[in-house]
Amino acid sequence: AEEIPIFNNMPPKQYVISDGKLNGVLFEKVRAEYDENGRRSLIPTGEPDVFIQADDVIIAIGQDNAFPWIERDLGIEFGKWDLPTLDKTTFQSTLPKVFFGGDAAFGPENVITAVAHGHQAAVSIHRFCQGEDVNDRLPPTTNLTSQKMGIHEWTYDNNIAHDLRYRVSHESTSKTLKNRLVEVELGFTQGEGFKEAMRCLNCDVQTVFDHNLCIECDACMDVCPTDCITFVLNGEETELRTRLLAPALNLEQDLYVSDELQTKRVMVKDEDVCLHCGLCSERCPTAAWDMKKYLYNVTKVYQ
Repeated sequence: AEEIPIFNNMPPKQYVISDGKLNGVLFEKVRAEYDENGRRSLIPTGEPDVFIQADDVIIAIGQDNAFPWIERDLGIEFGKWDLPTLDKTTFQSTLPKVFFGGDAAFGPENVITAVAHGHQAAVSIHRFCQGEDVNDRLPPTTNLTSQKMGIHEWTYDNNIAHDLRYRVSHESTSKTLKNRLVEVELGFTQGEGFKEAMRCLNCDVQTVFDHNLCIECDACMDVCPTDCITFVLNGEETELRTRLLAPALNLEQDLYVSDELQTKRVMVKDEDVCLHCGLCSERCPTAAWDMKKYLYNVTKVYQ
């Protein structure tokens, strides 16, 4: 977006200076190789070095967790990458009264993960201060709520938009490259934001199948726009995946397989290609299919 090229596997080798003035930087070409422990090494490829002319150079370095300020005789153990050894549920360290969370716990993640760590660590700290077992935790709140209103109406917009992702408008490079404090992304206008939001596939709304209500009319299989529903005789998963209307090739996505139906068949649904459009539920004459919103709330300290 800012017309800045990115060159991979080219670490800087030296500054090129003449008459006391910077001319640019000389880069070496390397390739990445990994040992049996996953540790990366950069191996020179033997290709000629690359010179890139520059008026200025900004040095950008990575960051890592560092705990030199924690005495190693306190009882806090450190493991791989010099990260504290923690219980992944309670976030309690080997020194019972010390808890870690966020990047300091298991390395760099995102803000959402760090906040979740904070919630769970807070529960542990509360239990610990009360003299209770930190492993005694309330289960998360989960429920499924039907989104159906009448026969053909839903509490969410289930129309599928075939639009490609809308790109956020950017400020001109003539401004952003002169002043690094200028925001590059201008954000969506109200109209653009609406169009982008309409691309949502409503992943929180799940298709729920009740095999006891199914009369095996196969209407849902007929109306599905992505062929993600198949009624077929059951079998071993690897072989079953090949007999679906649309072969389920993503092995990381589990299949949704019903209990055995009256004809000894089962309903098999490939969630990997489901659009959550709700057409199966609309077409079903016995309400064997329903669209239900899944809500998940982690336990907080005040609960």
